[in-house]
Amino acid sequence: MSDGQSNFKEVIARALGPVSEYLEDPGVSEVLINGPNQIFVERKGKLELTPAKFPDEDNLQAAINSIAQSVGRRINADEPRLDARLPIIEGSSASGSRIAAVLPPISRQGTVISIRKFTASKITPAEYIKYGTITPDAWMFIDLCMFLGKNIIVSGGTGSGKTTLLSLMCSRIPKGQRVLIIEDSSELQVEYEHVVRFETRQADTLGKGEVTIRDLLKSALRLRPDRIVVGEVRSSEALELINAMNTGHKGSMGTVHANSPEDAIVRLEALAAGGDAKISEKALVSQVASAIEIIVQISRYADGSRKIGSISEVRGIGPDGKYIVVPIFEITKLVRRPDGKLEGGIEPTGNVPSFYQEILDNKINYPLTKFQKVKAA
Repeated sequence: MSDGQSNFKEVIARALGPVSEYLEDPGVSEVLINGPNQIFVERKGKLELTPAKFPDEDNLQAAINSIAQSVGRRINADEPRLDARLPIIEGSSASGSRIAAVLPPISRQGTVISIRKFTASKITPAEYIKYGTITPDAWMFIDLCMFLGKNIIVSGGTGSGKTTLLSLMCSRIPKGQRVLIIEDSSELQVEYEHVVRFETRQADTLGKGEVTIRDLLKSALRLRPDRIVVGEVRSSEALELINAMNTGHKGSMGTVHANSPEDAIVRLEALAAGGDAKISEKALVSQVASAIEIIVQISRYADGSRKIGSISEVRGIGPDGKYIVVPIFEITKLVRRPDGKLEGGIEPTGNVPSFYQEILDNKINYPLTKFQKVKAA
C-alpha cells in the first residue's frame, strides 16, 4: 500500500470512527447519517436505527471536510453539497463507497451524509435468478436483446439496483466490440475485453475545468464506439445519447430515475429537451421513440427485495402523440407470505416483441410459447 493510500485509510478511519462497525459489516449496504445524533443503516433493503452517534455537529462537519479534501473535492458554506466516490483501497472499510452530503443550514437537522458501500463481488445471472429478481425466461429475453444490440434503458428509483443490473447486462455484450462507459463516479463493474471508461470532473475553485457527461458523450462519439453506456442519464446529455442510438451505435444503454417504463421515456424526453439544441417537440418525440427499444423496470419492494417489475418494448408513437410502450414481461401480482416476504415474479404478458422474426433469423432458440401468458390456476 502506498503512503497516499495509507494516509487516506487513516483519514477515513478517523473521520468515520462512530460508524466504522457498520462499514465493516457485510450485511450493511448503506449508512445514513441524519445529523450527529441519528444514524440509520440499511440491511437487506430495510432501514434500522442504530445507537451510534458523533460527538457533535462540529465533529461531523470536520469528518466530511476531511473526506472531501482527501478526494480533491470541496464542501463548505459556498458549496454545501458533496457527491464523491472514495478510491478502492485494500483494507479500508469505506473503500470505493459513494458518499453524498449536505451541510446546514440547507439541511435543517445538521450535516446529512449517505455512505453507499461498494460491493466488490460480482453477481452472476444464475445468482440473480436464484435471488428471485428475475425468472430464467425473462433473463434469457434480456440476454437475447443484448445479443441483438437493442438500445436499452434501465429504469428505477434510488437504491433499486439499476447499477447492478446494468453491470450484469454489460457482461452479456457479444465479444469483439468496443464499449465506452461514461459515469459521474465509476460504479459499473464490467468484465469485458475492450472497455474504455470515462469519469466526469467537477470544476476547480475558480470554476474551471469541469467535464460533464455531455462533454464526454461528445468525445465518445469521435472515438469509434460500438456501444455507449451511460451510468445515469439525468441532464441534457440525454439528447446526445439519443442521437448516438439513432446513428448506428446499436446496443447503447443507460439508466434513468423513474417509477415506470412510461415515466422513464417521458423523463428522457424532458431531459433531452433541456439541452440547447434547436429541435422541435415533434422531432424530439420522434427521435426518442426511434432510439429507445427496450425499457427494463427494476424496483425495491416493501419487503426490501429488488425485482424486475417489467420488460417493455417501445413501438413508436400512437395517434394521440403518446409513446406506445408494450410490456413483454411484467409482475402482475405479488402475494405476501407469513414471514412478510413477497412471493411472485415477472411473467410473460402474451405480447410478442415486434422483432421476433429477427430472433428467428439469428437462430436464437427462444420459442414463441415463452411469450404466452400464464393461465391463472
